[in-house]
Amino acid sequence: MFLGRKRYPCRLRPQTHKEIVMSQAAELPIITLKPKKALPFFSRHPWMYATAVKTISGSLDVGTEVRVTAHDGQFIGHGLYNPQSKIRVRLYGWDKTERLDRDFWEQKIRSAIALRKKLFGETPAWKACRLIFSESDGLSGLIVDRVDDWLIVQWTSAALVTRQKEIIEILQAELSPKGIWLRTEKGIKELEGLDINDGLISGEAPPRPLFIEENGLQFGVDLVEGQKTGYYFDQRENRRVFTNYLTGVHNAKVLDVCCYSGSFALNAARVENCQQVHAIDSSASALELARSNAELNELNSKITFQQSDAFEALEELVEKGEQFDAIVLDPPKMARTRGGINRAIKAYVRMNRLAMQLLSPNGILMTCSCSGHVSRHDLEQIIARASLEVRRPVQILEERGQAQDHPVITSCLETLYLKAFICRVE
Repeated sequence: MFLGRKRYPCRLRPQTHKEIVMSQAAELPIITLKPKKALPFFSRHPWMYATAVKTISGSLDVGTEVRVTAHDGQFIGHGLYNPQSKIRVRLYGWDKTERLDRDFWEQKIRSAIALRKKLFGETPAWKACRLIFSESDGLSGLIVDRVDDWLIVQWTSAALVTRQKEIIEILQAELSPKGIWLRTEKGIKELEGLDINDGLISGEAPPRPLFIEENGLQFGVDLVEGQKTGYYFDQRENRRVFTNYLTGVHNAKVLDVCCYSGSFALNAARVENCQQVHAIDSSASALELARSNAELNELNSKITFQQSDAFEALEELVEKGEQFDAIVLDPPKMARTRGGINRAIKAYVRMNRLAMQLLSPNGILMTCSCSGHVSRHDLEQIIARASLEVRRPVQILEERGQAQDHPVITSCLETLYLKAFICRVE
């Protein structure tokens, strides 16, 4: 007897994780860009300014995850929204199947930490480095430095701060720090609408100072009130390289302008044939730390410290007819906005001109700029202009940048911020 085809109950195939994530992503609020504004973001630049936005689906809070599309609906990426910032969206994910969830942040943080482990191994730099460098590590708006067994966190994105709890938990799980301290960059609260205060996030408060080793020297670091996040790891290799230019100079005299905690000065003073280092900074607390570092390394007899405005001190030294065999210019950021570039360039020219007047014939000048708005080409032109004004030929011997733990990502060349030229001034 023919009974016909046997019928089974209809069963739906379970959704895969990828399908679930894609379904959730499709439900995200959508930000659509204006025509001809999408190219930088297809190239994975993370900063989407308000001027690029055409439409926003709904009224969104700070930190809302959004899906960004070109004007024709083509998918670009996933980001976090901030209606209070000129950078309206910071982009993080470029795959339709990704969500900006805990797993996403964990993968990014692990990748950043793994790079530093590969770079430094078990050397002292592993305990004194930048672990996460914002855009360069795919975590726009987050900087994390390690100093001994403490972490210093700095937020530059109010949108990403809304993920602070899970990011801190990931850092604790990966590194087991004794404590995590929050520092905030000057002016960023107003730019981003941030409502946070510096202080202890978790664990124990750091000792003041903490001690690290760099290039065989010991340095005390103040995480609580020191400049930026407490120490400038980005100049680590430049400090070592600078000393190579002193080895052939008998009884070398060195000038360190904007010395902060004395790192360039101490590296120079350690060179056997260096006779004297004169270090200048406007901050009394920085000089107190620098003096302590000199004593710690038994180099205080070779270094003199002066609290003064850099320009006033340089002009005073010129009037006295002082001469130095090598000079380091490492001033703080002079151009915080594009509107301040011209003023900053004039200041850089003036500082370099004064330094060149103070150099002995064939002296070495290491001149630096950490202003992101001042380009490598700008700094070359600054050196050239100062050279013409003092009528002394200048040869650029070496061009340098930031240390390896501050990598430059090609999709956001703004991450190349530190420029340094080592020059011979005839």
